[in-house]
Amino acid sequence: MKSLNLKAGLVSLLIFLSILGIWFLATQSSSTAPVASTAGMTAEQIEYQKMMGKDVGSSKTTGFPTLSQMGAAIWKQVSNPIYDNGPNDKGILIQLSHSLARVGLGFLLAMLVAIPLGFVIGMSPLLRRAFDPFIQVLKPISPLAWMPLALYTIKDSSISGIFVIFICSVWPMLINTAFGVSAVKREWLNVAATLEVSPLRKAFLVILPAAAPTIFTGMRISMGIAWLVIVAAEMLVGGTGIGYFVWNEWNNLSLTNVIFAILVIGIVGMMLDLAFAQLQKMVTYVE
Repeated sequence: MKSLNLKAGLVSLLIFLSILGIWFLATQSSSTAPVASTAGMTAEQIEYQKMMGKDVGSSKTTGFPTLSQMGAAIWKQVSNPIYDNGPNDKGILIQLSHSLARVGLGFLLAMLVAIPLGFVIGMSPLLRRAFDPFIQVLKPISPLAWMPLALYTIKDSSISGIFVIFICSVWPMLINTAFGVSAVKREWLNVAATLEVSPLRKAFLVILPAAAPTIFTGMRISMGIAWLVIVAAEMLVGGTGIGYFVWNEWNNLSLTNVIFAILVIGIVGMMLDLAFAQLQKMVTYVE
């Protein structure tokens, strides 16, 4: 196993170095590209060309950033991650804290609703059939489709973002909890019935431990979706958060900061997924 992990790590390193090499070669030509003339162009056309990454009427390079430019941008962000110079100029850790707070609160509310309700649905075939049409209709709806309704009713962009996280997190947890509870081995339930275990003790001592791996699978899926959705939601509502940071840096024509934010989103998402994978491993019984 250790040998396999070492080989996998070496392959990952080679892939990473290959990506950097391709990036380096691809940006060399763009960094020396000639500057386009602005003759005959309106101000709107010049601005549009700059947004598209074209070097227009300037001696500066505005194409796709080179590795050295990315390194400088990353160092600038990580060397002072908690500065606050106003609404549109905050450090990356401040932006991340807002996003994680929204995700955490929406996810917690989804847990409080989905896990108990999924438990009840999983233990009752009647309720499972009764709730199934509503779940099947509501589950495929994009969480962002709820944003206009949330903004209209709640009238607060931050709370609306939390509501969207709640909506997107509740379904995977609800479905996986119900499935895990309904799939508990019949033999274990028969033993509990033979021992005349009370329903409450049976739920906590028999059903919950057996269904825990499936429940944590639903939580892991929900967290991945929540982190995905919060970025798009913050782009729509603005204010604070890593999604707003991406959109604001795009408006500032800073591709280096946009790419940096994308990398941060990916790394944080990976860390959240690894955390839930460890929790899932801890409650999984291996025969």
